[in-house]
Amino acid sequence: MEAGDFIEFVKYGSSYYGTLRSEVEKNLQSGRNIILEIELEGARKVRRLIPGAVLIFIAPPDFAELGRRLTARQTETPAEIAARLQRARGELAAQKEFDYIIVNDDVDKAADELQEAIGRALSGGKN
Repeated sequence: MEAGDFIEFVKYGSSYYGTLRSEVEKNLQSGRNIILEIELEGARKVRRLIPGAVLIFIAPPDFAELGRRLTARQTETPAEIAARLQRARGELAAQKEFDYIIVNDDVDKAADELQEAIGRALSGGKN
């Protein structure tokens, strides 16, 4: 596969992630809506390629809570957590680029807000 095969791709941490262009195009052409779980640079690429895309940012309640959550998972080394937090500062600063911002301070409330945002987007409204 080559870079042009992807609608977006990025190296996040030590791994590469991407979305195949062919899969997006196939689903859109068949009238399906698509939900992508991607990071900031991927969202920016999707916005450039698909101007009508609706972007939803899921934010932590605050930066300190994000650090606590990453540490509590115990899935990454302290150095990896520090790198993720460094990157998160820029991502959090870019929230205004998104159509919706959902603060994940309560998982049930955040899920309801996400469902509402998707419903509004499907009915043709962005906000």
